[in-house]
Amino acid sequence: MTAGPIKGTKTRWAWAAGTFFGIGLIGGGPGTWASLTATVIWFFAARATHLSSAALAAATSVAAVAVILIGIPAGSIVERESGREDPGQVVIDEVAGQWIALAVVPVEIRHALLAFGLFRLFDIVKPWPARQLERLHGGLGIMMDDVAAGIYALLVGLIVHHWW
Repeated sequence: MTAGPIKGTKTRWAWAAGTFFGIGLIGGGPGTWASLTATVIWFFAARATHLSSAALAAATSVAAVAVILIGIPAGSIVERESGREDPGQVVIDEVAGQWIALAVVPVEIRHALLAFGLFRLFDIVKPWPARQLERLHGGLGIMMDDVAAGIYALLVGLIVHHWW
């Protein structure tokens, strides 16, 4: 049995991470804003570092895994403290999924926008098993459906890139 929310109590690091530094508190589709922010961060970081394609894929993958590992406990804490299951303000899951979708994308606007669009599509539609992963408990469920959406977007993006 888990304790209910403690009125007014917030674990600062978990709320900062879970809301991706407040982006999840923006109205009008916070998940889309978080995905867009993750795409912009990735794009400018990739352009600034001039990494090879392989090094960029590795760095993006490491960043996505780090966000997942932070997001699971942060999502669990925010869920508990807000008293809501899978609270909408938790958007760190969108960041992880978006970076997965971007992992092997060429550093060009059109490719980044395709990865963004594909991730948003799969995050909203949640094809099997993403919808089932959402049912996992706490931060694990919050994160894993977006990880699945990111993997779907990555795979479809690879197919499109092959033929584009």
